[in-house]
Amino acid sequence: MNTKRQRRFTGITFLKIVAFLILSGLLFIGFSYFIITFTTANQIKKNVFEVKPHKTALVLGTSKRVAPGRINKFYQYRMDAVKSLYAANKIKYVIVSGDNSTIHYNEAREMKKSLIELGIPEEVIIEDFAGFRTLDSVIRAKLVFGQDSLIIVSQPFHNERALFIANHHNIKAIAFNAEKVAARVAPKTYFREVLARVKCVLDLYILGTMPKYYKDQEPFPN
Repeated sequence: MNTKRQRRFTGITFLKIVAFLILSGLLFIGFSYFIITFTTANQIKKNVFEVKPHKTALVLGTSKRVAPGRINKFYQYRMDAVKSLYAANKIKYVIVSGDNSTIHYNEAREMKKSLIELGIPEEVIIEDFAGFRTLDSVIRAKLVFGQDSLIIVSQPFHNERALFIANHHNIKAIAFNAEKVAARVAPKTYFREVLARVKCVLDLYILGTMPKYYKDQEPFPN
């Protein structure tokens, strides 16, 4: 084989490898998204009257505002959903789990304040300051706070991923959907979810990822 033909053969082989890797990546992305949605569909409740009473709800954190003076709809609707559960006597306690990575950013503290303003007693709200990721929040609810039966509260796409994590770690969870936020309002959030699901599958089945902090238990009301 002459040099010119050899280079051509090498180039074609390289393109085939690249095409194979791209196709494999796309298939894995699609698989990750589908399997998380499919395996958790029966655990998600849309109406508060469909929810069986549980001791504890876990509300997943997000920032309160998207800009100065502008409330984050994802946040607002999650708080409203927790209020609905509590008002309907579906829960006794609420774990507010979110990021507290800096002294100027505290999702758990903001959620607690909002829930108190909505009429939920302060003494039934438990703060989890180390919910840096969904994986941390869900697993810590069991290993740190001793709650292995939960109602997870967030938007539908987020609930699916949280339930997938819970199922993998033998946590008996259902989810209550907070009101949806239209994709056109927050396109980046929905795009990130696609990537987050790939990371979720890798974390659970390949990397065996655990929360940053999970070995020390916290007291929880009886």
